Amino acid sequence: MNKTLTDSDHVLIVDDDRGIRELLATYLEKEGMRTSSAANGRQMRAALEAATPDLIVLDLMLPGEDGLALCRELRSGKHRNVPVLMLTARGDEVDRIIGLEMGADDYLAKPFGVRELLARIRAVLRRTRMLPPNIQVTESVQMLGFGEWKLDTTHRHLLDEQGTMVALSGAEYRLLRVFLDHPQRVLNRDQLMNLTQGKNADIYDRSIDLLVSRLRQRLGDGAREPRYIKTLRNEGYVFSSAVTLLADPP
Repeated sequence: MNKTLTDSDHVLIVDDDRGIRELLATYLEKEGMRTSSAANGRQMRAALEAATPDLIVLDLMLPGEDGLALCRELRSGKHRNVPVLMLTARGDEVDRIIGLEMGADDYLAKPFGVRELLARIRAVLRRTRMLPPNIQVTESVQMLGFGEWKLDTTHRHLLDEQGTMVALSGAEYRLLRVFLDHPQRVLNRDQLMNLTQGKNADIYDRSIDLLVSRLRQRLGDGAREPRYIKTLRNEGYVFSSAVTLLADPP
């Protein structure tokens, strides 16, 4: 459901540092957002049961269940489409890559400025809600087939040959949908960035490659001899499988 102009975005802050939770909540609420907070995975689950947020700010270095484990859990459950902005005290590139591979939509290293955090939250929300440009989606399109896979575009479910649902993050769904709407067409990284995240995207420059890698894993597509998403050196990617419009899902 689209939000109205009077709706305020709800951000769930998951961080074991009480001071950070309170600082972020105060600042975001001053900027017109609603917030809720959690110090660990248990509290996060309780907050999600109470209300589904528009975005989750998730600290990587949580005690017990860390942010990576919680992000993985989010991406496989009913809240899989809620965008996640991951925070960490580390600035190492490996942590950034791992966070993105686990399904985070963006990444911010501590220490950070609250203005930058707000800008990134707004950018992620904008990308999440933006229907990819240049893609015409009719109301009747509900099930797309390719190879042994089916994509239910109404519920955003990927189904394998046995009808088992394979979880997709919001970013993975958007990328797959772009490929399915542009089969047998070479798309370079800039085009994929624009189609999936909007022309004003300001995210890590390897995120498309990481996202393609994650999507290949979901499809069981090997990088060396991929069946669906092929890499064209110095050009980009092409979705090589035929795509068919199937009957509506049950």
